[in-house]
Amino acid sequence: MLDRRSMREVTENGTRLDQLKNLALILAAHIDAGDEGHSMAQLSRQYRETLREIAELEGDDDGNDEIAGIIAFHANARVTNT
Repeated sequence: MLDRRSMREVTENGTRLDQLKNLALILAAHIDAGDEGHSMAQLSRQYRETLREIAELEGDDDGNDEIAGIIAFHANARVTNT
Protein backbone atom coordinates (compact mmCIF):
# COMPACT_ATOMS: atom_id res chain seq x y z
CA MET A 1 0.00 0.00 0.00
CA LEU A 2 1.21 3.49 -0.80
CA ASP A 3 1.90 6.07 1.86
CA ARG A 4 0.12 9.34 1.34
CA ARG A 5 2.46 12.30 0.98
CA SER A 6 1.82 15.99 0.64
CA MET A 7 0.82 17.04 -2.86
CA ARG A 8 3.58 19.66 -2.77
CA GLU A 9 6.21 16.99 -2.12
CA VAL A 10 4.88 14.72 -4.85
CA THR A 11 4.59 17.60 -7.30
CA GLU A 12 8.17 18.66 -6.66
CA ASN A 13 9.73 15.19 -6.60
CA GLY A 14 7.36 12.70 -8.19
CA THR A 15 6.30 11.57 -11.61
CA ARG A 16 2.85 12.20 -13.06
CA LEU A 17 1.89 8.69 -11.98
CA ASP A 18 3.11 9.35 -8.42
CA GLN A 19 1.06 12.54 -8.34
CA LEU A 20 -2.09 10.81 -9.51
CA LYS A 21 -1.71 7.92 -7.08
CA ASN A 22 -1.22 10.35 -4.21
CA LEU A 23 -4.25 12.35 -5.32
CA ALA A 24 -6.30 9.14 -5.41
CA LEU A 25 -5.30 8.42 -1.80
CA ILE A 26 -6.28 11.93 -0.70
CA LEU A 27 -9.62 11.75 -2.52
CA ALA A 28 -10.32 8.30 -1.08
CA ALA A 29 -9.65 9.59 2.44
CA HIS A 30 -12.16 12.43 1.93
CA ILE A 31 -14.74 10.02 0.51
CA ASP A 32 -14.25 7.53 3.35
CA ALA A 33 -14.56 10.29 5.94
CA GLY A 34 -17.80 11.51 4.38
CA ASP A 35 -16.24 14.96 4.39
CA GLU A 36 -19.17 17.37 4.51
CA GLY A 37 -16.98 20.22 3.29
CA HIS A 38 -16.90 18.65 -0.15
CA SER A 39 -19.58 17.48 -2.54
CA MET A 40 -19.58 13.67 -2.57
CA ALA A 41 -20.52 13.74 -6.26
CA GLN A 42 -17.55 15.95 -7.09
CA LEU A 43 -15.15 13.82 -5.03
CA SER A 44 -16.45 10.62 -6.61
CA ARG A 45 -16.20 12.02 -10.14
CA GLN A 46 -12.65 13.26 -9.56
CA TYR A 47 -11.71 9.91 -7.98
CA ARG A 48 -13.02 7.98 -11.01
CA GLU A 49 -11.21 10.30 -13.42
CA THR A 50 -7.99 9.95 -11.44
CA LEU A 51 -8.24 6.15 -11.43
CA ARG A 52 -8.92 6.16 -15.18
CA GLU A 53 -5.83 8.28 -15.83
CA ILE A 54 -3.70 6.04 -13.58
CA ALA A 55 -4.90 3.00 -15.54
CA GLU A 56 -4.02 4.69 -18.83
CA LEU A 57 -0.52 5.58 -17.65
CA GLU A 58 0.07 2.08 -16.29
CA GLY A 59 -1.26 0.49 -19.46
CA ASP A 60 -4.12 -1.14 -17.54
CA ASP A 61 -6.89 0.57 -19.47
CA ASP A 62 -9.06 -2.37 -20.47
CA GLY A 63 -11.32 -0.32 -22.70
CA ASN A 64 -14.41 -1.16 -20.64
CA ASP A 65 -15.40 2.46 -20.10
CA GLU A 66 -19.15 2.28 -20.70
CA ILE A 67 -19.56 5.95 -21.58
CA ALA A 68 -16.65 5.88 -24.01
CA GLY A 69 -18.22 2.79 -25.57
CA ILE A 70 -21.57 4.53 -26.03
CA ILE A 71 -19.91 7.59 -27.58
CA ALA A 72 -17.86 5.39 -29.92
CA PHE A 73 -20.96 3.42 -30.92
CA HIS A 74 -22.87 6.59 -31.83
CA ALA A 75 -19.87 8.09 -33.61
CA ASN A 76 -19.52 4.93 -35.72
CA ALA A 77 -23.27 4.92 -36.44
CA ARG A 78 -23.06 8.49 -37.74
CA VAL A 79 -20.13 7.64 -39.99
CA THR A 80 -21.84 4.61 -41.50
CA ASN A 81 -25.16 6.45 -41.98
CA THR A 82 -23.66 9.35 -43.90
